[in-house]
Amino acid sequence: MSARRVGSDAPGTPELIALPAEAAIADAAGVAQLAHAGLHVSAEGGRAASRLGQWAWALYEGARDPNVIFQIYIISPFFATVMMRDPVRGQALWGDLTAYAGYANALLSPFFGAIADKGGPRKPWLALFTALMVISFAGTWFGVPDSTAMQIFLVSAMIAANNVVFEFSNAFHGAMLPAVATHSRMGSLSGLAFALGSGCGFVLLVFFLTAFLLPTHPLFGLSQAAHEPERLAGPISAVWMLVAALPLFLFTPDRPRTGLPLTRAIRDGIRAVLKTVRSLKHYRNVAHYIGARSLFNDGMTGVLTFTGIYAAGTFHLGAFAMTVYGIVLIFFATLGGFLGGWLDTRLGSKRALLISIGGTALTFSLSLTMGPDRILWFIPYDVHAPPALPFALFATWPQLIFLALSCGNALFIVAGYANTRTMMARIAPFEKMTEFFGLMSLSGTATTFFAPVSVALLTSWTHSQRGGMVAVAALLVLGWLWMFWVKEERAIAV
Repeated sequence: MSARRVGSDAPGTPELIALPAEAAIADAAGVAQLAHAGLHVSAEGGRAASRLGQWAWALYEGARDPNVIFQIYIISPFFATVMMRDPVRGQALWGDLTAYAGYANALLSPFFGAIADKGGPRKPWLALFTALMVISFAGTWFGVPDSTAMQIFLVSAMIAANNVVFEFSNAFHGAMLPAVATHSRMGSLSGLAFALGSGCGFVLLVFFLTAFLLPTHPLFGLSQAAHEPERLAGPISAVWMLVAALPLFLFTPDRPRTGLPLTRAIRDGIRAVLKTVRSLKHYRNVAHYIGARSLFNDGMTGVLTFTGIYAAGTFHLGAFAMTVYGIVLIFFATLGGFLGGWLDTRLGSKRALLISIGGTALTFSLSLTMGPDRILWFIPYDVHAPPALPFALFATWPQLIFLALSCGNALFIVAGYANTRTMMARIAPFEKMTEFFGLMSLSGTATTFFAPVSVALLTSWTHSQRGGMVAVAALLVLGWLWMFWVKEERAIAV
C-alpha cells in the first residue's frame, strides 16, 4: 500500500496518511477509521496502532479505575466508619496504608520500568499485574462491621497490595502510549482513557446502587443491615477488571521481543535506572517536572484518597448517600477526561496542567471550608433550617455547595491526570520512555507518603478530619508553582 508523509506537530515525527484512492476503498469497506490509524507513525517512531488497538489501550484504564472509584466512595468510608467505627482513626490508618504502598513503589517502580525497556514487550508484565489486581481487589469481602484486628489487618494488606500493583501497571500502561498513538493524538487518547475510566466507574456505581442499595431485597440476597453490599464492592470491580482488560491483550500491539534473557534484562534494567538517576543533571527539565509532579500528583491523589472518608465523616453520610455522591462526581470526572484532552490539544500539556492543578487547588481548598453548620467557614448555617430541596439527600445549602465544589475537584483532577501522562510522553527521550515513566511513578507513588503521612499526623494532632486535609491543599499549591520552571520540550538521551 502506498502512502505519503506529511508534517506533524513535532519535529522529527512525520505521520503517514493514505492516498485518496486507498482512503476511498477503506471508506467503502467501512473500515476507514481502523485503517487510517494503522498508516500513521507513532510518537515513538514505529507504526501506530489501529483505532481498535488505541481504544483497547484506553479501555484498560476503564478496567482499572472502577476499583479506585469504589475505594474512594464505598470502601474507604466502609473501612473507617463501619469496620473501625471511628472516622478520625480510620482516616489516619487509611493514610498509613497509602504511605506503606508509596514506600514499596518508591523502591521498585523505576526498576520495573527500566527492565521493561531492556526486555521488550510490556503486555506480559501487564498480564501479571492484572492478575494480582484482580486478587487484591476482591479482598474487601473479608471486612465486616466492628472488625477484629485480624480482619482489619487482612483487608489492610489487600488494599496496600492493590495500590502497589496498580501503580506498577500504571508505569507499563502509560509507557505504551507513544508506541500506540501519533504525537498529535497522544493528548486526546490519554484523555479518552481517563474518560473511559471514570465512565466505567460511573456505570458500575449506578449498577451498585440499583442492584444492592435501592431494592428492598438486594441482588444475590445480600443483607444491607450486615453491610454486605459494601463488602462486595471490591469483588465487583475485580470481575470487571478481568473482563474489561482483555481487549488490550487481544487488539493493542506490543513491542517485539529483544531476545534478551530475563536475568540479563533485570540486571541491565537496574543498571540503567541507577545511571538515569545519576544522570538526571543532564535531564534538568525532566527532573523539574518529576519534582513538581511529586507534589501536585500527591496532592491530587490525596484528594481522591481521602475525599470519601472526609465527606462521610463531616456530613455523616451513609452508603446510599455516598454512592449517589460518587455517581454525581464520576459524571464530572468523565467530563474531566475529555476536558484534559481538549486543553492539551489546544494549549499544550504545560498550560493544561497549570489550569487543572490550579482548579483542583481552588475547589478543594474551598470545600474544606464547608461543614454542616457553616458555609465558606465564616457564614453560619442553622442546622435546623428548612431543607433547600424537597428531598432529604443533599438538601442543605452546605451540602449542596460542598457537592458543587467536589464536582469541580473531580473535573479538574481527571483532566490533570490525563495531562500529566501526556506531558511525560512529550518531554522524555524515546529511548528511555518506560524508564522515565517508571521515574514518573516514583514521583507519583514513591512520594505518596507526603500526603498520607501528613494527613495522618495532622489528623491525629488536630483530632480533626479538616485539619488533616490542609496538607493536601499545600501540596497542590507547591506543585503548581514549581510547574512554572518546566519547559515543554523533548529531552535527548545521553
